[in-house]
Amino acid sequence: MAMFSKILIANRGEIALRILRACKELGISTVAVHSTADADAMHVRLADESVCIGPPAARDSYLNIPQLLAACEITGADAVHPGYGFLSENARFAEILEAHGIEFIGPTAEHIRIMGDKIQAKQTAKELGIPVVPGSDGAVTAGDDAHAIAREIGYPVLVKAAAGGGGRGMKVARTEAELDTALSTARSEAKAAFGDDALYMEKYLGKPRHIEIQVLGDGKGNAVHLGERDCSLQRRHQKVLEEAPSPSLNASQRKEIGEIVAAAMRKLKYRGVGTVEFLYENGEFYFIEMNTRLQVEHPVTEMITGIDLVNEQIRIAAGGSLDMTQDDITFEGHAIECRINAEDPVNFTPSPGTITYYHPPGGLGVRVDSGVYQGYKIPPYYDSLIGKLIVHGRNRVECMMRLRRCLDEFVVDEIKSTIPLFRDLVENQDIANGQYDIHWLEQYLAKKSS
Repeated sequence: MAMFSKILIANRGEIALRILRACKELGISTVAVHSTADADAMHVRLADESVCIGPPAARDSYLNIPQLLAACEITGADAVHPGYGFLSENARFAEILEAHGIEFIGPTAEHIRIMGDKIQAKQTAKELGIPVVPGSDGAVTAGDDAHAIAREIGYPVLVKAAAGGGGRGMKVARTEAELDTALSTARSEAKAAFGDDALYMEKYLGKPRHIEIQVLGDGKGNAVHLGERDCSLQRRHQKVLEEAPSPSLNASQRKEIGEIVAAAMRKLKYRGVGTVEFLYENGEFYFIEMNTRLQVEHPVTEMITGIDLVNEQIRIAAGGSLDMTQDDITFEGHAIECRINAEDPVNFTPSPGTITYYHPPGGLGVRVDSGVYQGYKIPPYYDSLIGKLIVHGRNRVECMMRLRRCLDEFVVDEIKSTIPLFRDLVENQDIANGQYDIHWLEQYLAKKSS
């Protein structure tokens, strides 16, 4: 296996810095690309080379495939790491790179495509033996008897855009009377947001948890799972806090669902890292989707397994084989990640601006993944993530106590951040007991503001 000599990082913020660190440890040269708004970013300062790829708007810079390609050619990069978001799940981008003899650090274009289409993904999961949510066999078209399909699934049903994501194009019909309205509004939302009005229906679960299984495969038929993450604390379908392992699963449930997913990835000959997401209710797992990329919350898995996921991604993309078996993977202690955003902690309006004073917490079992520094200006054009606080403890109680201490120590001045929200959450009894579902946070915030 010949290792890459130079990797271009097609991303920004904390994830670009995270990839840069992995490259440095592997002795690989790095190219940072940036928009004009990110010229002072930390990863740009630390990279061996940097290329400006366009103005602030993402579509003109980070999503601009010709510019990224030109940057590869100018610098002689032989691989591209897309990070997450932007072009990380764009099959066309992977194909274009391949056509130019540049390695895409991620799965094959075919796997990205299969899993990117929600209907096809569900069908594939079914075929691979992964449990799925009861629902329509495919898209529900105008000619189908939607009412008959909904009755078969059982109310309440969820109407979802096939091309959707981020909670758009999703509507709940609790009774037969609500179905027609749910279908027509979801259809028009999907058309407006994604240019595709294909819908499908599935059973709406009342109080599920969001459990996801981290997988790693080498594209040669070897694959392992690295346990689960509980990402049930969400707001507007966006994760706020994630932990591993889940407080709601025991060792045998973990082993069972992990093995089902790992076996499916072996069958699929999946390459690189990926996450299979489930809703979990009353002891049952229901497949939602697969993310064919690194996840924002990957550090909690790294903390409990000791495995560097970005390092593994790079090694496998360079043609390496999986150098571990399932028996080699052990889970130590507990880890929690808080996504700290530049937002008002009460009404969540974005709060870009200059950080005048910055002091991240430290100490045993503490990790802060962030690209910001004192004097850094948070631009208004992108996601408002300041950074991620990841805390590890020997058990969940120790982890929570350490997290409480870290949040009190964390200083980000002159801009608003969501740190006060997390300080509030660590004092909450439901969170302490691990008793929450995907609706818990929204209901809690609604109660607080009323």
